Amino acid sequence: MMETESIPDTALVKALNYGGTFHQSFSSPDADVVLGAKDHTLFRIHSWTLKTTSGWFRSLFSMPQQNPLPNHPEIINLDEDSHTLESLLLMICGLPINPLISYDEVDAMLFAAEKYDMPGPMSLIRVLIMTPPLLDQPLRLYTAATRCGWEEEARHASAQSLALNIYAEEYQPILRKLHTGAVLDLMNLHRNRREGIRQRLNEQPFVTGSMTASCPRCRWKIDHHTWRELKYRVVMEMDVRPLGDTVVDVGLTAWPEATACWDARCPNTECTCVLYDKVETLRLIRDCIDGLPKTT
Repeated sequence: MMETESIPDTALVKALNYGGTFHQSFSSPDADVVLGAKDHTLFRIHSWTLKTTSGWFRSLFSMPQQNPLPNHPEIINLDEDSHTLESLLLMICGLPINPLISYDEVDAMLFAAEKYDMPGPMSLIRVLIMTPPLLDQPLRLYTAATRCGWEEEARHASAQSLALNIYAEEYQPILRKLHTGAVLDLMNLHRNRREGIRQRLNEQPFVTGSMTASCPRCRWKIDHHTWRELKYRVVMEMDVRPLGDTVVDVGLTAWPEATACWDARCPNTECTCVLYDKVETLRLIRDCIDGLPKTT
């Protein structure tokens, strides 16, 4: 709970004696407001800066106030820790800012910036989350972007998420933080890529139709079971990694199902025709994956 009170500098000195310390970048005696973090770090700052950069403080200072006496700075105790408060104040004061290296910091700062209605820090955070190392965590990025309504960043994060199996247990805590619409959009993207490749592999020019067919050269009866097994492996791989890179870059050349498919020949000993064109099939599958939806 935030508390506001006005106490003399002598009382501030006593507070310091009990563990409170001024932040070195926010200790100017000319400032008329002191903000207190929950870990007892104190920040001197001008009320004009707060009023012009924060809707919350603008409303606070517009309410009737007791006339402060000389050397009696106003103390406002806040819920944020000193690191979060320092990062916000550096942003609104135009000072060199702290680098954001984790989404725990991002979440804390977004919550505080939203609470205090600070559009400046919000816009800076929006830029910073699109830089390493934050850019390498697509689900955390997607969570922050959808929460704040940042559509471009959300689409980028959804595309990056295609390299992940979002159904894995390790990602469940992150997905639980998303609102329903954002979760559904992400799950639909992943599902639509899997179902899209499944549908395309069952259409021309790929082998379709009945369980058995005839050799294109000698008309001997053949079974396309090796192709069916490869198709199944492709679909299952797209389910756990919808990006599809492991299919086209590795799977279609190294999987046992792929080797069996490319080695398949007509059972007629007088024919032994190769049943599948490996190069053309790989090209077609790659084109199919490239044509799938890429973002929410």
